[in-house]
Amino acid sequence: MRSTEIRPWPALWSMVLGFFMILMDTTIVSVANPSIMLGLGTTMNATLWATSAYLLAYAVPLLITGRLGDRFGPRRLYLIGLVVFTLSSLACGLSTEIGSLIIARVFQGLGAALMTPQTMAVITRIFPPRQRGSAMAVWGITAGVATLVGPILGGFLLDALSWEWIFFINVPVGIVGFILAMRYVPKLETHAHRFDWVGVVLSALGMFLLVFGIQEGETYDWGVIWGPISVWLLIIAGAVVLALFVVWQAVQKGEPLLPLGIFRDRNFSVGTGAITTVGLSVTAMGLPLMFYFQLVRGLTPTQSALMLVPMALLSAGLARPVGLLIDRSDPRRLSTIGLAVFAAGMLLYILLMKPDTEIWLLLIPSAVMGVANAFMWGPLASITTFGLPPQLAGAGSGVYNTSRQVGAVLGSALMAVIMQARLTSHLGAAGATGSEHGALAQLPEQVREPFAQAMAESLYLPVGAIIIGVVVTLLFGARPASTRSTPVVGEADDTAAGASADAPAQRAE
Repeated sequence: MRSTEIRPWPALWSMVLGFFMILMDTTIVSVANPSIMLGLGTTMNATLWATSAYLLAYAVPLLITGRLGDRFGPRRLYLIGLVVFTLSSLACGLSTEIGSLIIARVFQGLGAALMTPQTMAVITRIFPPRQRGSAMAVWGITAGVATLVGPILGGFLLDALSWEWIFFINVPVGIVGFILAMRYVPKLETHAHRFDWVGVVLSALGMFLLVFGIQEGETYDWGVIWGPISVWLLIIAGAVVLALFVVWQAVQKGEPLLPLGIFRDRNFSVGTGAITTVGLSVTAMGLPLMFYFQLVRGLTPTQSALMLVPMALLSAGLARPVGLLIDRSDPRRLSTIGLAVFAAGMLLYILLMKPDTEIWLLLIPSAVMGVANAFMWGPLASITTFGLPPQLAGAGSGVYNTSRQVGAVLGSALMAVIMQARLTSHLGAAGATGSEHGALAQLPEQVREPFAQAMAESLYLPVGAIIIGVVVTLLFGARPASTRSTPVVGEADDTAAGASADAPAQRAE
């Protein structure tokens, strides 16, 4: 396809629809777990595996699927992933027992993994530098808002229909997204190189062991899983295999799965570290907040999710203005401001999380964090990927999104440990166990104060992580005046990007 036929904004909105859907699915199931457990007549542990299986299948292949987009074309990989995700969503809704639901969720995760890196890579390749900030702001806010909307939409669907509809809703959205992507997402050049199968095996095995170990650590009390296999053995083995993967990428003579030269780009390395802290913090903060809203304040799951509406609305409303600001200024300081304000919002929650706080006051930190989201996701994504050449856009997107997902898995696992420790400190072992596993109804009055304090103290984990992120963003260098990431056609500089619009692509999908 010739670059004169590319319409960047329609292409972006077409892919944002699918991107929003797959990220929303990381959280929408959380409010439906009790209903799924009752509907399928299974245990809580088996039900939670429906979420764990999705997150595992989503996180593990991201390095590989990002590179596959460079090799076979991001449009093709995105469309394949969207078909897999949509069909598996239908299978999830039609499941009559927990085993089939877990299998369908695995395929959902694989579909999401195929789609996610392509969205970011296409933005890097089709938008001219002067518009890329606005586009990345839309992409980033989509990532931030989708995880907030999931519990809200899930609550409404559960109240109005049944748990199956949290999956059925994806089917019409997926069909519309496929039609739009076929029409507006362009075919971009691909690069015919040998594929690094050894790297694929090492990457997938290492990521599986590491993510599974972190994700399931609390389930097995960070001890033995089966026979000689323990949680820490899996985590250490995963780290060792990933280290071997890095060594292999450095010494192998063919085309590496992950070109290590990508990390010579200072801003890419810094941004990858920062997004890990963001993924950890955003995921970790939701758990104690929801427990506080429901067990201390007696809110329903839907009402609890609605407490985050100011965050979602302000994040979405400020996306466009912040995007313009990214294009016209230096985004490195915008991301620092965003992360710092996010930390301030969580500190406000810590101060306000008491049994007798006026409920409307708890909307204030939600609003503060909505402003923070707008200044955090878009500027961070923009400056991180700005200098990547087109042939590495998929690899860079894979690394960036893998870092975010690993941070999210780490945040979820660590928060479970921290919450248990703080509950034990305030309520004792018996009280902590009863509070954690009891029914989701308001706690007795005498327990609410120590429980609320335990949940508030748990938030120091994401606060600490995001403060580390603030420090990391201070290492960003200035965004280059010109970029190698010109749309489609090669490596012309910024001023030549428009002039080269009629140049043919090297090799289309």
